[in-house]
Amino acid sequence: MAELVKGKEDFRNNPADELVIDEHPESPPQSGKIILIKCTIAVLAGLFVYALPTPDGLSIEGHKLLALLLTCLILWTTEAIPIGVTALFVGGGMIMFDIVGRNDAWTPYANPAVMFVLMIIMFGVVLNEVGLARRLMYHLLKVAGTNIKRLSFILAVGCTLLATILHDATVTVVMVFAFVPVFMAMGMKPGQGHRLPKFFIILIPLAASAGGFGTMIGGGRNPLALEILYRYQETNYGAYQLIGFMEYMLIQFPICFLTAVATWAVVYVLFRPKEKELTGVKLEYPGPLRGAELGVAIVFISAFVLWFLGDLTGWHVSVVAMLAMIGFCAPGWVSFKTICDKFPWESWIVFGAGVSLGLALLQTGAGEFLAASFLPLLEGRSDFAIFYGLGFFGSFLSSLMSNSAAVALALPVTLPMADMLGMSPTAVALLAPMTTSFIMLVIGCPPTIIAYSSGYFTQVEFIKVAVPWCLILLLVACFGALVWWPLIGVH
Repeated sequence: MAELVKGKEDFRNNPADELVIDEHPESPPQSGKIILIKCTIAVLAGLFVYALPTPDGLSIEGHKLLALLLTCLILWTTEAIPIGVTALFVGGGMIMFDIVGRNDAWTPYANPAVMFVLMIIMFGVVLNEVGLARRLMYHLLKVAGTNIKRLSFILAVGCTLLATILHDATVTVVMVFAFVPVFMAMGMKPGQGHRLPKFFIILIPLAASAGGFGTMIGGGRNPLALEILYRYQETNYGAYQLIGFMEYMLIQFPICFLTAVATWAVVYVLFRPKEKELTGVKLEYPGPLRGAELGVAIVFISAFVLWFLGDLTGWHVSVVAMLAMIGFCAPGWVSFKTICDKFPWESWIVFGAGVSLGLALLQTGAGEFLAASFLPLLEGRSDFAIFYGLGFFGSFLSSLMSNSAAVALALPVTLPMADMLGMSPTAVALLAPMTTSFIMLVIGCPPTIIAYSSGYFTQVEFIKVAVPWCLILLLVACFGALVWWPLIGVH
């Protein structure tokens, strides 16, 4: 069992325990022949889609984008070439094939959301450098113990519930960078295939993503969905019924307990580690907060406060993150060069590519074409099938673009469809921020990119967990829509 003992020795002073995050997840070495086969399959798949006649309602640019998208998805998931190179091919390919202009292709790589992810991952480096990650892990193990099942269950529920009021990326970066030093101390380094760190590092982002819909401040997709609903109701009915903060919380928050438990169960079943306890870990009492650790903690808490006050300040979350970075580095508590040296740049570029693809889907009309092609398949189905189908479509879109963009794309199409099918537009609108929280690809959201940057799992390993996780949590979402919401009068 891990020892929790008092002492003065600093965990960070042991070179064997130093966190290294510039190692990227890698599959076992591939032969040149295997790489060539994978690349050929990806290119041929894209060419096949491009060779098909352009469907009615889809622009030429949208057609070419879907062909490029399929090629990139195959390259990403097979890791035929480094994922960062594929991410750069996204921007370059859209220019090369005249899908969007140069600015439209590359500017999203520095989109506000992407810059926020950059700085929030840097937060993780800072937390580890000053020792706050170790302190957090010490207190977590002291409360939850070292039994793997108990610790992981408490972790999953905690991450989900915290993400209802904090940004899911913030929850992920804090918890991932608390656990990684422990695994390093156990001799489980990135890229070595150890099952225990894979289990925890995949569990954290999925659990955080499963809670972002719980309150209005859990993510931008939540108020956006309500705003689209209000505009639709006002346009079609002449008025709308306002859903307040507490009412929204009553509708969505209880479902978060179910998504938390379901997330833990799915990851535990699919990636159950052979270890029963965290063994061989010696976490010593870190002592009182002082020096750089205290200063960074104050800045970190101040950033949380400013994020909560976002409606009053009007500042984007990236502005607050920037101010926090100044607060970390200006007093000399941590060197910016150290942050840059240990930053996983490849993972960040991948997220930028995902945002660029998402915006291109909107700009070329390819996303709307996908919606118009898929949603009519639900006509005449049961309420469960319709809700599940709408949810799956939202999850699919959110795996390719930001969840807010997925909500903005899907709801204008699904709300009129709900009316035509005799379904509640309110229920459909409330379902959207929930189901767009469940993603199937690493590029789908900041939490998964942050966890991926630790180097402990590959994209293929993530997909093996994320796809069944998504499909099962969609069942939880349908339960909420068909059972819980009618009980509290949502219609």
